[in-house]
Amino acid sequence: MLLFHGSEEIIYKPEYGLGKQSNDYGRGFYCTENREIAAEWACKRDRDGFINCYDMDLKGLKICDLNDDKHNILNWLALLTCYRGYWQRKSIAEEAKDHLRKHYLIDISGFDIIRGYRADDSYFSFAQDFIMGTISLQKLSAAMRLGKLGEQIVLKSRKAFEHISFVSAEAASAELYYKKKKERDAAARRDYSSERPKASRVNEIYILDIMRGTVKDDELFL
Repeated sequence: MLLFHGSEEIIYKPEYGLGKQSNDYGRGFYCTENREIAAEWACKRDRDGFINCYDMDLKGLKICDLNDDKHNILNWLALLTCYRGYWQRKSIAEEAKDHLRKHYLIDISGFDIIRGYRADDSYFSFAQDFIMGTISLQKLSAAMRLGKLGEQIVLKSRKAFEHISFVSAEAASAELYYKKKKERDAAARRDYSSERPKASRVNEIYILDIMRGTVKDDELFL
């Protein structure tokens, strides 16, 4: 498969063990199958960057797909609470995070690659709203599709880094792609704001329902 990585520099050989621990799934090499999204990542600080393209050989690699039928969105959220730094404090959010980690956290240490949502800008605030109990699980699931960020693919193991090879790099203009990134985020927030008032529905699932144990596991697959 072809993967793209947006950066302010050309990365000919991705290295194992680099990256921020506070990224969505911890340290790793974060990629996407969408060239345009990678271009926006490359210009996220309003500077020109590069779209790095790689060939990824998946043969023999263990892949954890957080959006497959074996996982639900709470598995993704539980992982997010472990790595992302800022969450609402002194509220139901603290108890909610503990509950998610206790009941829905999965061990990703045995996987070479993680595939899942990207909690980018507004999308992280959507996740926080769910943790705070202000939106339902259904609304969170719908919100994560706003803006069409798609999925990210993260190389986590040494073995995964042995399976990736550089193909090419092209310049990404901040004048074009920083603007697109801001517009994508703003559009997602607008759509979210228009849907959020409709969230108070008695038949939808909220974090307190999950914490009280009134929700069956099969109801979490939306």
